[in-house]
Amino acid sequence: MLANILRTDRTAHRPLPEDSELAGSIRVLARAQQDAVWDRQQAANKLRSLLREYYPSLVATFEDLTSSDARATLGLAPTPAAVTTLSRVRLRAALARAGRRRNLDRQVERILAGLRVEQFRQPGLIEQAMGQTALAHLRALNAAVANVVELERALGEAFAQHPDAAIITSFPGLGTVLGARILGEIGDDRSRFADAKALKAFAGTAPVTRASGRKRSVTRRVVRNRRLCQAGYLWALPLLTHSPGARAHYEHRRERGDSYNAAARHLANLYFGILFHCLQNRLTYDETKAFPTPTKIAA
Repeated sequence: MLANILRTDRTAHRPLPEDSELAGSIRVLARAQQDAVWDRQQAANKLRSLLREYYPSLVATFEDLTSSDARATLGLAPTPAAVTTLSRVRLRAALARAGRRRNLDRQVERILAGLRVEQFRQPGLIEQAMGQTALAHLRALNAAVANVVELERALGEAFAQHPDAAIITSFPGLGTVLGARILGEIGDDRSRFADAKALKAFAGTAPVTRASGRKRSVTRRVVRNRRLCQAGYLWALPLLTHSPGARAHYEHRRERGDSYNAAARHLANLYFGILFHCLQNRLTYDETKAFPTPTKIAA
């Protein structure tokens, strides 16, 4: 099993030679798309940190600074002083250009009411300088958002062409992006993993048992494919709402005293085993076969 795990290439985007060219391209695009998501979040965090220093009303008005409404508004009014001269007509036109089609007038009134509340202000020149800095962060955020959209489009096109896509997306909670990430990390070489245990160890969801004399400990696995491990963690949440069997299994683990992270990791470990079986035998997911006994969801 260890030999199978160590066959994974340690470089960032180089596909393994056993994989098909299409699987290699999916791996490259999936990792690039995930990196772009991280860049987008980092750019949004930098912008939020700056706005809190001189423009707290904008942070309070928009929970998500990556939204098109937030970015369009900040582009028109980068400082509290600019809000005083911002007209409803200009703001409405900017929101429409950004893509909003419904509740335009209601959104305009909500934004103006939120931005024009009383707040502490920086001195004039300092506020102006901070506004210019915010616009610089906004340009970086706009580029990051565009990168995520474009890479997600390319990833979806490549993933749809792969013969394993139908099997992977038959699983509850796996869509194009998350499914492509999992396919990209495990590849399509069916001889890479000797059994389901090897895949689980590679994903880092299988626990590590250490025993010495009378002492025995079970801990989480540290050496793993971190991208695949994160994909499994993200997969666990939609499983709880889309699979009654997964929900019942999760509740059982929680009743035994597991934390959310431990129960989610255990659930992902179970489903990686099911995924391995389905890929090896060219089968789509079947809830009745995955959980043959009746399950009850906790109220």
